[in-house]
Amino acid sequence: MVYEKELEEKLIAVRRNLHEEPELSNEEVKTTEKIKNWLKEGGISILDLPLKTGVIGEITGSSSGPIVAIRADIDALPIQEQTDFPFKSAVSGVMHACGHDFHTSVILGAAYLLKQRQERLKGTVRVLFQPAEETGHGAKSILSANGLDKVEAIFGLHNDPLSELGVMATKEGIFSAGVDRFEIEITGKGCHAAKPEEGIDPIMMASEIIPRLQSIVSREIKSMESAVISVTQIHAGHTWNVIPESVYIEGTVRTFKQEVREEIPGKMERIIKGIAASYGGEALLKWHPGPPSVQNDPEWTQFAKQIAEQNGYKVEEVEPTAGGEDFAFYQQKIRGAFVNIGVAGEYGLHHPKYYLKEEAILPASYYFANLAEQALSHLYELTLASKVASPK
Repeated sequence: MVYEKELEEKLIAVRRNLHEEPELSNEEVKTTEKIKNWLKEGGISILDLPLKTGVIGEITGSSSGPIVAIRADIDALPIQEQTDFPFKSAVSGVMHACGHDFHTSVILGAAYLLKQRQERLKGTVRVLFQPAEETGHGAKSILSANGLDKVEAIFGLHNDPLSELGVMATKEGIFSAGVDRFEIEITGKGCHAAKPEEGIDPIMMASEIIPRLQSIVSREIKSMESAVISVTQIHAGHTWNVIPESVYIEGTVRTFKQEVREEIPGKMERIIKGIAASYGGEALLKWHPGPPSVQNDPEWTQFAKQIAEQNGYKVEEVEPTAGGEDFAFYQQKIRGAFVNIGVAGEYGLHHPKYYLKEEAILPASYYFANLAEQALSHLYELTLASKVASPK
């Protein structure tokens, strides 16, 4: 009990330190150094990898056993915090409004607990502190650095401020949406606003293109499928009496199935080019693919639920979210499961008044330590059974 209290105090201090000094995606230099120091304090070895930011620790029991990974993300958001906590962000315009400071402290705590149990581990646990989740591509840097080589199962978490303490929610299959960004550049011919017949009005083109894009979801996607097309930025013109030469549009597309995701860019391009051509103008679509949909492995999802129940969590079925999560890149190569942990806040993710109850940290650390340890044992037993079934 004494160790539990000390560990909880340590992890809360870690979370508050990170919250007070947040760093944006791919800029997590100080954060990375802090995590390395905390891992070293716990006697946890660090993999030597070519990473600008982010770090992977490793706890090995049996070197001949399997490898599993547990993952946290470490970056913050470009949001000005609006809370009165004594540890509120000291960095203007940057805030841990998505709870990655919570994720980091949870997985660090799991690493400390696993280190205590090192001698009984049936393999190796990699504790992954990933940069740049908010850009949707931080996972790629970990994969490119071979940080997950030989890993057989991976588990990740996100906090849910609108769920109560003691709740773990997940589901088999689709957990979150694939996320893509698009830009549209519409080009016409600028002219005096008093003589529109002398120009080609890109604002008129844009005013037709934007609502027509919505017809893709309502009329060109199967009724039982889901997709979201949202225009989030429009920029055009510089003064009141000139029709501009061009309009810039930006937005996002969210999909749950890969086949739907692959269809949408072509449909968008057909619409924008067709409308622009009808006015005598031009339109260009730039497509920026992000992470695919998180797809939880059925076996590991059931395993994660079972361990959660053993750890006293109330397990619920999560509704798929149109939000994105680059944990999906790992799942393209490694089977695993992603879960939500209730933290009993009041405001949603990415809100300037976002907060969480820190009592959620230690139980989540125990959960992920137990999940990793028992996943190793499960894989180890499967290997033994396979050897017995297939003697030389």
